[in-house]
Amino acid sequence: MNGDRRVPHFPAPAPIDAYGHGGFRFADMSHRGSLLCLPDGIWAWEITAAGMIDSASLARVAAQADRIDTLIIGTGGDVWIAPPSLRAGLREQKIVLDTMQTGPAIRTYNVMLGEGRRVAAALIAVP
Repeated sequence: MNGDRRVPHFPAPAPIDAYGHGGFRFADMSHRGSLLCLPDGIWAWEITAAGMIDSASLARVAAQADRIDTLIIGTGGDVWIAPPSLRAGLREQKIVLDTMQTGPAIRTYNVMLGEGRRVAAALIAVP
């Protein structure tokens, strides 16, 4: 994988093929750590726990808000309720937020992506 945080690991949306052991497989590649799956590509994401998620950690999402209708956040193995301020900020950008554990988040993202929906995912890696 590339180490430059300014360049995506994969320059297009792609389904997630597998997850676990601290990482993900997609587009015949693997990545250790969390991911942002956006319209312009798949990016490394520094977040390791849901409590770290805030508007700053989702800046790449905000930058592409005009191309995203739904943001799915995979919260690792924990259940997490997004703070009202984060949910409101995304709503202002016309993005619906849905949070769930990472496994269901990947399945939902893959289905929505396959349907051609305007979806993004922020996925916390699980052990």
